[in-house]
Order: sequence, then C-alpha cells, then structure tokens
Amino acid sequence: MHQTILLQPSYILHTRPYRDTSLLLEIFSRDHGRINAVARSARGPKSRFKGMLQQFVPLVLSWQGRTELMNLTVAESYGISHYLTGEALLCGIYLNELLMRLLHRHDAHPGLFAAYQQALIGLQQQQQQITLRLFEKRLLIELGYALQLDKDASTGMDIMLEQYYYFDPIQGLISCANHASKKNIFRGESLLALHYEELTDREHLRDAKRLLRLAVMSLLDNKPLKSRELFLYQLFPLKKQE
Repeated sequence: MHQTILLQPSYILHTRPYRDTSLLLEIFSRDHGRINAVARSARGPKSRFKGMLQQFVPLVLSWQGRTELMNLTVAESYGISHYLTGEALLCGIYLNELLMRLLHRHDAHPGLFAAYQQALIGLQQQQQQITLRLFEKRLLIELGYALQLDKDASTGMDIMLEQYYYFDPIQGLISCANHASKKNIFRGESLLALHYEELTDREHLRDAKRLLRLAVMSLLDNKPLKSRELFLYQLFPLKKQE
C-alpha cells in the first residue's frame, strides 16, 4: 500500500551514501517510529536537502512510497538544533545506536521521542551521566522491559535501603547476601534512587550505570555497541593502537 506521510517531527539517527549522490537515512519519527528512507540527490551540488540531514537537528520530514525504503520528499528544520561536541557527541551517538538496535521499524513511541528530545538538551548542558541513565530507563519501559526497582522480584516485598539485591535479566532484582564487589549485586539504596530518579549521589549514579548496562546488554544479546568502542578509543587512543 502506498503511503504518504506529511511533516512528521523527526530526527536523523544515521546516514550513509547511496549510489552516486543520494543518502540512505535511519529516521526516528514521533508518530511512525523508526523508518528507512532515501534522500535522492541529497549529496548533489544543488540538493534541496543540502546541509539539513544532520544528527541531533529537529526536523519535520515528509516521505512516501510502497516499500520498506521510503522516498524523502520534504525536510524542514524546526526548533533549536542541539550542537554536541566531545563527550556529549559520543553520548548522542550512543543514544542513536540504541534506538537503531532496539526499536522495531514502524513502531510508534511518542513518549520515547519526547524523552530523546529531553536527552539531547541534557547532553548539550553537559549532564551526560544522569541524562543517559534516565533515557536508558525510559527506553526499557517503552520496550516492555521496565525494571521493577522498588520490589523484590522473589518475594514482592519492598526494596530495603541496606539490603543487597542480585539482578537477573529474566526475573529481576532478588535479595541476596552482601557481595557488593560483583557486578550484578546492588544496594537497595541505589535501586530506590534510580526508581525515584534522584541520582545526586555519585555511588547511586555508578550503580545505576552498572544496572542499566546489564539490562540493555541483555536485550542486545551482549553484542558490543560500536559507539561504546568509539568512546573507549577516544579515552585510550594509544592503547587501542597497540
């Protein structure tokens, strides 16, 4: 069936060259989810899309077509662009890769779209760690894998501040003895801080990062993220070259 979608709020997640002058686009749209489109002649000298199809730039896009690969027809900017550099840029690339790897095509997630917009603002304001953690948490909720952070999965009892909990990707958080040195053991206080999104303490933030990484990687079947490898390369360039 032929589709024509007009002026849909969207972000470009990824681009790559296509044929001589065109671009293949990964798009995250508010009401149509993740789609593939081709921007014909986008790399040509007289392209009407020239300079517009960039990551982290809020756009309204129109497209049409009958197949999985749609044809982009209109691109207009709206709102304020998010200029990310350095660590914030790498974090933005990480968010885009998560969306490309975990979202099914054509599944609408307007709540996640709004969370992505807020995340870009947070990254631009250099609030990387809190921004990433809250976005990862929202992403898990949208995918149907929300973490129950206030209840023991085995007993249904409230999470206790001083108790330790083991994270099982299938069952959830289960009370256990204190083996805090293990990567999948978390203190109740940190779990509740993430539940209430009050990540002001450095230890709570570190624990949130560990927990959410375990949860996200389980959905990725523990296959590595290219953006994380890029981040490590930026931190340890000489080590990577050895």
